[in-house]
Amino acid sequence: MPGHQRELTLRFLAEPADVNYGGKVHGGVVMKWIDQAGYAAAVGWSGRYSVTVAVGGIRFVAPVRISDLVAVSAKLIHTGSSSMHFAIDVRARDPMGGDWRLCTHCVIVFVALDAVEGRPVPVPPWVPQSPEDARMAEYALKVMELSKGIEQTVAAYQVPQA
Repeated sequence: MPGHQRELTLRFLAEPADVNYGGKVHGGVVMKWIDQAGYAAAVGWSGRYSVTVAVGGIRFVAPVRISDLVAVSAKLIHTGSSSMHFAIDVRARDPMGGDWRLCTHCVIVFVALDAVEGRPVPVPPWVPQSPEDARMAEYALKVMELSKGIEQTVAAYQVPQA
């Protein structure tokens, strides 16, 4: 039912095929996991096919090791008319036990689409219910504001194509 699934966590083991030459999970694999969790959360909230439009503030804090138990958590922190912003945390730990460690964090934005035309469609609005919710909603907007600044900087330094 759209507008009810605000949080989602995917759990799985990091596999040998996910590892880079340094023996840790590839950053690109972690980004794929982030996108998959974000997509599942966006579809769960909107009830519609959704696409990634931005990832902001991504930070790789600690490595994910081969055979780690991985948890990729997505939490809705802001909605626009057709967009959904999710805070994503990637945590890992030894599957035999021990503490979870934060490995990666970011904000990812999805837009719900009309499956036939591929045009943005409205999503159920989310309203912060607590001071923490309000703080995270503000965080989502600040991360996206920073991303727009980066886009403008890149555009200013791009070499015109012939």
